[in-house]
Amino acid sequence: MRLCAPLLLAFMLAACAAVPVAAPPDVFEDSAFMPPSQPIRIDDIFAFSPEMKQFLDRYIAPYARSGPRAALLDALENDGQLKLEYDAEMTRNAAQAFAARSGNCLSLVLMTAAFAKQLDVAVRYQQVRVEETWGRDGHIFFSIGHVNVTLSDRGFARNSGESTIDFLPPRDPSKQHGTLISEKTVIAMYLNNRAVESLVRGRIDDAYWFAREAILQEPTYASAYNTVGAVYERRNMLASAERLFAKVLEREPRNLHVMSNLIGTLEAQGRTSEANRWSRIMTRLDPDPPFSFFNRGLVAMKAHDYASARDLFEKEVDRAAYYHEFHYWLAAAYVGLGDYAQAREHLQIAMENSTTRRDHDIYAAKYAWVAAHSIH
Repeated sequence: MRLCAPLLLAFMLAACAAVPVAAPPDVFEDSAFMPPSQPIRIDDIFAFSPEMKQFLDRYIAPYARSGPRAALLDALENDGQLKLEYDAEMTRNAAQAFAARSGNCLSLVLMTAAFAKQLDVAVRYQQVRVEETWGRDGHIFFSIGHVNVTLSDRGFARNSGESTIDFLPPRDPSKQHGTLISEKTVIAMYLNNRAVESLVRGRIDDAYWFAREAILQEPTYASAYNTVGAVYERRNMLASAERLFAKVLEREPRNLHVMSNLIGTLEAQGRTSEANRWSRIMTRLDPDPPFSFFNRGLVAMKAHDYASARDLFEKEVDRAAYYHEFHYWLAAAYVGLGDYAQAREHLQIAMENSTTRRDHDIYAAKYAWVAAHSIH
C-alpha cells in the first residue's frame, strides 16, 4: 500500500517567490466566518513533544557523537525503532506524526525536521515536481504535489555530507525536478493542506482560517488564495471568490485550476458569456483536462456500456498510471465485461497505490469478492 498524498492544492469547483510581500488588503473577509474550532498555533507545527524527547534520548543521542545526521537516519530507516507508515488520511504536525507513527509525506518531513532541529542538523526543504498527479474527494479535485528534506552535518569534518530523505521515492527519477523552498513555504503548505481537508469535511469556517493563515505565513503561495476562493464559493460569497480567482490569474495566467474555479463562479452568477470565454481559453490550453475521461467513463458505466467505460478509464490510466481510483473503476468495467482476471489485476494496483487505510480496505474487499466469483 502506497500511503502518501503530500500537498493538496484545491482544484474545486488546486511555487514560491523569494521576494517578501504582504497579502493584499482586500483578500480576507473575517466577519463572514465563525472563529476556528481550535486555535491555529504555528509553533505547534514543529513542536517537540515529551515522547519525541524520550525517543531521541534513547535511540538517537547515544549514537550522535560521531555524527547526528547518521544517527537520525538510522532511526528513521530502522523498522525496529520508528516503524513509520505512510497515510494520507490527514496532514499531521510533527508531534502528531510521531505519535501515530504515520502521516503523509509532508507530515513525515515536518517530523524529521523537528528531530533535526533538536540535533542541530541543518535542514533544507525541496518541492519535487513530478508528472502531474490528481486525486479527488467527492466533488473536490486535487493536484497532488510532493516534498522531501535534505539533512546536512554541521561541524563534523570527517563525516561531512548530506542526505536527502524521500518518504515516497519517485518511480521514474528522470521525471523528477526539485526546487528549494523556504520553511515558511512548508508551513504554508501544511496550513493549506489542513484548509483543504477541512473543506472536504464540510468545516468551512476552519478551512477559511487555515487558508488565511497560510497566506499570512507566505503571501506568494498561490494555492492558498485559490483555497480561500473555494471557501468563499462554498459560502456563496461569489463576488469575493471571483475577485480572488481573478487576482491569482493576474499572476499565473495559465493556472487551469484557478481558471476552472473562476468559470464555475461566473456560471453561478449567471454570467454565461464570460464563463464561455474562459472555457474556450481552457480548452485551447488543455483540451482534455484531468478526470475528463474518467467522468465520461462513469456516465458509460451508468449506461452499462462497459466497453466504452473501459476504454475511457484506460485513457486516464495512461496519463496517471498510479492513481488508485482509476484502476478501481477500470476493474469495475472489466467485471461488467466478465473479465475477472483483468479486474483482479487492476484492483491489486489500486490496493498498492491507495493513499489511506480506508481505501485500501475497500479495494481489498472488492478484490476478495472478484476472486471468489472468478472461481465459478
